[in-house]
Amino acid sequence: MFKIGISLLLFMGISFAASPEAAPVLNEKYQDSSNCKSCHMPIVRAWQKSYHAKSHYDSNEYLRASMEYVHRKTRKSINGVKVQCAVCHNPRIAVTETGTDYEIAAVMNLDKNSAINKAVENDDIAEGINCLVCHNVDSIDENLPASKRGIHRIKWNPIGTMSGPFADAKSPYHKTQQRDFFSKDPKTLCFTCHANDRSVAGLVFANTEKEYKETEKQCADCHMSPKREGVASTLPIENGRAKKRMVREHGFIGAHTASMWEEALTITGTQKGSKLLLTITNDNPHNIPTGFGAREIIVDITYMSGSATVEQKQLSLTQHYTDKRGNVTIPHLAVKATEDFSIPANSNRSFAVGIPKGAGNALVTVSYRLVNNEVRELLELKEKEWSDKKFITKANIRF
Repeated sequence: MFKIGISLLLFMGISFAASPEAAPVLNEKYQDSSNCKSCHMPIVRAWQKSYHAKSHYDSNEYLRASMEYVHRKTRKSINGVKVQCAVCHNPRIAVTETGTDYEIAAVMNLDKNSAINKAVENDDIAEGINCLVCHNVDSIDENLPASKRGIHRIKWNPIGTMSGPFADAKSPYHKTQQRDFFSKDPKTLCFTCHANDRSVAGLVFANTEKEYKETEKQCADCHMSPKREGVASTLPIENGRAKKRMVREHGFIGAHTASMWEEALTITGTQKGSKLLLTITNDNPHNIPTGFGAREIIVDITYMSGSATVEQKQLSLTQHYTDKRGNVTIPHLAVKATEDFSIPANSNRSFAVGIPKGAGNALVTVSYRLVNNEVRELLELKEKEWSDKKFITKANIRF
């Protein structure tokens, strides 16, 4: 037994460092965004309020709870789960995979000083998707299998070089280079991660890239802002002043932002015999909901007779997930999903509901929720934002 134990420890010790490494950070003064403020203050301030800035395990309750749930249900080490998720949530992490050797060590509490633990706990990745993650990208490999996302698709710049949309950008602090995925086709960079989200069993539960209907509208037009005159850098590089450019906001607003939802969908209704036919129209270039499998559109219907309420109904447009035993689970552990009731890109979806006797009209309100009741309860989410309903639109439909 003693000899077997020594052999196992030696085996684990040799193979801990086998995981490929990401590029090192630009240098110590660029490991967090605070050092970018001297030249890019407006951009950094907008980013700090974004959910890109909350993509790290410690900064997002939903992400953290999901990781811990996967850890408990699969018995994979928590750091092993963190490394899996870091492919997109922390692409600058210094390791991209763990192996059986590490998992054995973690069970035996022999992983304390491993390269994997050091990578997960490194302060260099504490900001999640920060300035360096996007602007240190040199190229994106779009020819890899769909299952290879995030860090696997990225080739990093050499130390000291930053990419951006402007060919004439100059800085005394780093080299600069222009790349088309910032200027001509920014969705290429977005879809490095926002695509083909798969469960442990291989079920694709979110795929914004596949849903996307090619239009002139880019992801950045809505989730950053349309281009407008401003400055990307406050450095006085043009006749002693900051150079005026056409720039975008870096707030990366999305499903968490209530104002983003107002009139994002429209709803109409007509009477068909004893039924009310509701049609929800989506003029956006991707499905709604999109992004994560547990998101939900809620349609609240109040049937009225004059000023009196006759009946109330609610439609929940979401997906439900089950594991290999048929038990309810979160998207990341699912082997099956119910029908997708999302509203397709640049299209519509209709639903028929009964009209109760005596009703003369229906007040219909459409809202959005980040996490449906089922998954929110499984993960025991406490923060209010996960249960809040964000108003989208409403209509008064007369019969």
